[in-house]
Amino acid sequence: MSIGDGSITQDLTARGRDYPSIRQFTVFLENRVGQLMSVVRRFEGSQVRIVALTISDSTECALVRFLLSDPEAGREILERAGLAIVESDLIGVELQATNQPMLQVCTALLAAEVNITQVYPLLVRPNGRPAVALMVDNIEHATETLLAKGFHTINEDELKSFDPMS
Repeated sequence: MSIGDGSITQDLTARGRDYPSIRQFTVFLENRVGQLMSVVRRFEGSQVRIVALTISDSTECALVRFLLSDPEAGREILERAGLAIVESDLIGVELQATNQPMLQVCTALLAAEVNITQVYPLLVRPNGRPAVALMVDNIEHATETLLAKGFHTINEDELKSFDPMS
Protein backbone atom coordinates (compact mmCIF):
# COMPACT_ATOMS: atom_id res chain seq x y z
CA MET A 1 0.00 0.00 0.00
CA SER A 2 1.22 3.50 -0.66
CA ILE A 3 0.73 6.74 1.17
CA GLY A 4 -0.07 9.52 -1.25
CA ASP A 5 3.39 9.83 -2.81
CA GLY A 6 3.87 6.10 -3.33
CA SER A 7 6.26 5.50 -0.44
CA ILE A 8 5.92 4.23 3.09
CA THR A 9 7.73 6.16 5.82
CA GLN A 10 10.45 4.56 7.91
CA ASP A 11 8.41 5.07 11.08
CA LEU A 12 5.52 3.03 9.72
CA THR A 13 7.59 0.07 8.60
CA ALA A 14 9.59 0.20 11.84
CA ARG A 15 6.30 -0.36 13.69
CA GLY A 16 5.62 -3.45 11.57
CA ARG A 17 2.68 -2.12 9.56
CA ASP A 18 2.13 -1.37 5.92
CA TYR A 19 -0.53 1.27 6.54
CA PRO A 20 -0.33 4.72 8.09
CA SER A 21 -1.69 5.12 11.58
CA ILE A 22 -1.46 7.48 14.48
CA ARG A 23 -1.18 6.32 18.07
CA GLN A 24 -3.73 7.14 20.69
CA PHE A 25 -2.92 7.00 24.37
CA THR A 26 -5.79 6.40 26.75
CA VAL A 27 -5.12 7.49 30.32
CA PHE A 28 -7.30 6.43 33.24
CA LEU A 29 -7.87 9.20 35.79
CA GLU A 30 -9.93 9.65 38.91
CA ASN A 31 -12.86 11.92 38.15
CA ARG A 32 -11.64 14.81 40.32
CA VAL A 33 -11.04 18.50 39.74
CA GLY A 34 -7.56 19.20 38.40
CA GLN A 35 -6.71 15.69 37.19
CA LEU A 36 -6.69 16.65 33.52
CA MET A 37 -4.51 19.67 34.19
CA SER A 38 -1.99 17.55 36.05
CA VAL A 39 -1.62 15.29 33.01
CA VAL A 40 -1.56 18.10 30.44
CA ARG A 41 1.06 19.92 32.50
CA ARG A 42 3.38 16.89 32.15
CA PHE A 43 4.04 17.99 28.55
CA GLU A 44 5.04 21.51 29.59
CA GLY A 45 8.65 22.21 28.67
CA SER A 46 8.81 19.30 26.24
CA GLN A 47 8.57 19.32 22.46
CA VAL A 48 5.51 17.03 22.65
CA ARG A 49 2.25 18.73 21.70
CA ILE A 50 -1.25 17.43 22.26
CA VAL A 51 -2.75 17.25 18.77
CA ALA A 52 -6.12 15.79 19.78
CA LEU A 53 -7.94 15.16 23.02
CA THR A 54 -11.23 13.65 24.10
CA ILE A 55 -12.64 12.74 27.50
CA SER A 56 -15.25 10.15 28.49
CA ASP A 57 -16.16 10.31 32.13
CA SER A 58 -18.30 8.52 34.65
CA THR A 59 -18.93 9.15 38.32
CA GLU A 60 -15.75 7.37 39.39
CA CYS A 61 -13.21 7.81 36.61
CA ALA A 62 -12.42 9.45 33.31
CA LEU A 63 -10.82 8.07 30.17
CA VAL A 64 -8.69 10.73 28.52
CA ARG A 65 -7.61 9.97 24.98
CA PHE A 66 -4.61 11.83 23.56
CA LEU A 67 -2.96 12.01 20.17
CA LEU A 68 0.54 13.42 20.56
CA SER A 69 2.95 15.02 18.10
CA ASP A 70 5.73 12.65 19.18
CA PRO A 71 4.23 9.36 20.43
CA GLU A 72 7.53 7.85 21.58
CA ALA A 73 8.48 10.84 23.72
CA GLY A 74 4.86 11.23 24.83
CA ARG A 75 4.63 7.62 26.00
CA GLU A 76 7.81 8.13 28.01
CA ILE A 77 6.36 11.24 29.69
CA LEU A 78 3.12 9.43 30.57
CA GLU A 79 4.96 6.36 31.87
CA ARG A 80 7.32 8.47 34.01
CA ALA A 81 4.23 10.06 35.55
CA GLY A 82 3.14 6.58 36.64
CA LEU A 83 -0.12 6.78 34.70
CA ALA A 84 -2.01 3.71 33.54
CA ILE A 85 -2.10 3.98 29.74
CA VAL A 86 -3.41 1.96 26.83
CA GLU A 87 -2.00 2.49 23.34
CA SER A 88 -4.17 2.07 20.22
CA ASP A 89 -3.83 2.72 16.50
CA LEU A 90 -6.17 5.19 14.81
CA ILE A 91 -6.48 6.66 11.34
CA GLY A 92 -5.97 10.37 10.86
CA VAL A 93 -7.94 11.55 7.84
CA GLU A 94 -8.26 14.99 6.28
CA LEU A 95 -11.80 16.03 5.54
CA GLN A 96 -12.59 17.04 2.00
CA ALA A 97 -13.92 20.51 1.21
CA THR A 98 -17.61 19.66 0.86
CA ASN A 99 -20.78 20.59 2.73
CA GLN A 100 -20.85 17.27 4.59
CA PRO A 101 -17.30 15.87 4.74
CA MET A 102 -18.06 13.38 7.52
CA LEU A 103 -20.88 11.97 5.41
CA GLN A 104 -18.32 11.10 2.73
CA VAL A 105 -16.06 9.37 5.26
CA CYS A 106 -18.97 7.44 6.78
CA THR A 107 -20.35 6.48 3.37
CA ALA A 108 -16.99 5.17 2.19
CA LEU A 109 -16.44 3.12 5.33
CA LEU A 110 -20.02 1.82 5.43
CA ALA A 111 -19.71 0.60 1.82
CA ALA A 112 -16.53 -1.24 2.89
CA GLU A 113 -18.36 -2.63 5.97
CA VAL A 114 -15.95 -0.94 8.37
CA ASN A 115 -17.35 0.12 11.74
CA ILE A 116 -16.26 3.43 13.32
CA THR A 117 -15.97 3.10 17.10
CA GLN A 118 -14.48 6.51 17.97
CA VAL A 119 -14.10 9.80 16.17
CA TYR A 120 -12.83 13.17 17.29
CA PRO A 121 -11.25 16.23 15.66
CA LEU A 122 -7.55 16.97 15.50
CA LEU A 123 -6.48 20.28 17.00
CA VAL A 124 -3.53 20.38 14.61
CA ARG A 125 -4.05 20.64 10.86
CA PRO A 126 -0.80 19.57 9.22
CA ASN A 127 -1.94 20.60 5.73
CA GLY A 128 -4.26 23.41 6.80
CA ARG A 129 -7.40 21.28 6.36
CA PRO A 130 -9.82 19.97 8.99
CA ALA A 131 -9.02 16.44 10.09
CA VAL A 132 -10.38 13.75 12.37
CA ALA A 133 -9.02 10.73 14.19
CA LEU A 134 -10.94 7.52 13.62
CA MET A 135 -10.84 4.27 15.53
CA VAL A 136 -12.25 1.52 13.36
CA ASP A 137 -12.69 -2.23 13.63
CA ASN A 138 -10.39 -2.93 10.65
CA ILE A 139 -7.74 -0.24 10.31
CA GLU A 140 -5.95 -1.71 7.29
CA HIS A 141 -9.15 -2.15 5.25
CA ALA A 142 -10.42 1.29 6.32
CA THR A 143 -7.15 2.93 5.27
CA GLU A 144 -7.15 1.17 1.90
CA THR A 145 -10.77 2.24 1.35
CA LEU A 146 -10.19 5.88 2.27
CA LEU A 147 -7.08 6.13 0.10
CA ALA A 148 -8.94 4.56 -2.83
CA LYS A 149 -11.69 7.19 -2.39
CA GLY A 150 -9.14 10.01 -2.59
CA PHE A 151 -8.84 10.87 1.09
CA HIS A 152 -5.49 11.87 2.54
CA THR A 153 -4.54 9.93 5.64
CA ILE A 154 -2.31 11.64 8.17
CA ASN A 155 0.70 9.82 9.55
CA GLU A 156 2.73 10.44 12.69
CA ASP A 157 5.55 12.11 10.75
CA GLU A 158 3.13 14.82 9.60
CA LEU A 159 2.05 15.47 13.19
CA LYS A 160 5.64 15.55 14.39
CA SER A 161 6.88 17.92 11.69
CA PHE A 162 3.95 20.34 11.90
CA ASP A 163 5.04 23.75 13.21
CA PRO A 164 2.08 25.64 14.69
CA MET A 165 4.07 28.89 14.68
CA SER A 166 4.60 28.98 10.91
